[in-house]
Amino acid sequence: MRVRAACQLRRAIVLPIILMLFAIFMGSARAADSAVVLMYHRFGETNYPSTNITIKQFEAHIQELSRNEYSVKSLPEIITAIRAGRSLPKNTVGISIDDAYLSVHQAAWPRLRQAKFPFTLFVATEPVDNRSPGHMSWTQLRELADAGVTIGNHTVNHPHMPLLSSSRNSAEIKNSTARFKTELGIVPNLIAYPYGEYSLAVGKVTKQAGFIVAFGQHSGVIHMGSDFLNLPRFAFNEAYGVVHRLRTAARSLPLHVRDVTPADMLLKKSNNPPLFGFTVDNIPPHHLSQLACYVSGQGKAQIERLGERRMEVRMAKAFRTGRTRINCTFPEKGGRWRWFGKQFFFPSG
Repeated sequence: MRVRAACQLRRAIVLPIILMLFAIFMGSARAADSAVVLMYHRFGETNYPSTNITIKQFEAHIQELSRNEYSVKSLPEIITAIRAGRSLPKNTVGISIDDAYLSVHQAAWPRLRQAKFPFTLFVATEPVDNRSPGHMSWTQLRELADAGVTIGNHTVNHPHMPLLSSSRNSAEIKNSTARFKTELGIVPNLIAYPYGEYSLAVGKVTKQAGFIVAFGQHSGVIHMGSDFLNLPRFAFNEAYGVVHRLRTAARSLPLHVRDVTPADMLLKKSNNPPLFGFTVDNIPPHHLSQLACYVSGQGKAQIERLGERRMEVRMAKAFRTGRTRINCTFPEKGGRWRWFGKQFFFPSG
């Protein structure tokens, strides 16, 4: 009797502890401190392959994201959680669409609505005001906004913002905000830079306009240490729209870096190619040899390691005119990748 009582007592004490530890383990296994944002433009508009994704590809994306492996959340929910230091479900994904093409209303929205996936639509107001062919109307935008779609600012004229003066960029944001307030009764608190082009001067105007979150078009993962005035998004089009790439992007993990140089993504002749470097925090030094960086138009770049954690990326030649992306990746277990990217802009002339 004493032995049986002792066993029962041990079970009464030990079992709850085991269950508690299991719950903690499962919670940590399912929780994450980062998220990935996907970016689209057109849907089923095959005359524009560089910004279009086919309907077949998009339906395959929705089918993949509908698996229990992922958690699709709105951009405001993702940003609020990360900035507050709250955990998100593992493989949290946000969906964003730029430019308010008519195919968003006709092709993308019905499919996203059926899947019950929230998304954010970044709208440049002039094409809507001018009723430009192939763009949505304010009536259609009101329909989306009333249904719970997040509307974000994308300026008035969709300009190359790093080439404009601060006063003109300020006017782009101010005037587009006024149109949203008049037509939709809202003031967007998210903005996406046209073409993803960013500079420190553009970021300063964005911040002065009251935005605390802005998005570019470079690949990467959002986490607490991200630059919230230039957040990454994985862009998809016909050439880069296969499900395997979506799966790789949606399961990506953050590469925590600091002391990134140069600070400004706007290049001049005097610093092209840029002296690009960063310090890695969340990878053991003895594993950093597996880090690789790739430059669009140039391929794999040489990495010079300074000390334990400082990485300097050496480009083979100057960047071409326009936009150039650098993607740095590190392989993780389970076929996943840690990811850090930047997009530079080198103007012509």
